[in-house]
Amino acid sequence: MTPNPTGNDHLPVYESLVRERGDVVAEARVVAEQAQRQATHALSGHDEVAPKPDPQ
Repeated sequence: MTPNPTGNDHLPVYESLVRERGDVVAEARVVAEQAQRQATHALSGHDEVAPKPDPQ
């Protein structure tokens, strides 16, 4: 039997780590999206891949 992903899961260990270390998963997602935009830009025939400034 597999767990229900839509259930209300309480993950105190994960929440504690996020408070202590930051949300690494969310940060990785942002970096991956930036890399994907840069790759798309580069593959579309543009000469330079200029990284967008970090809004934070």
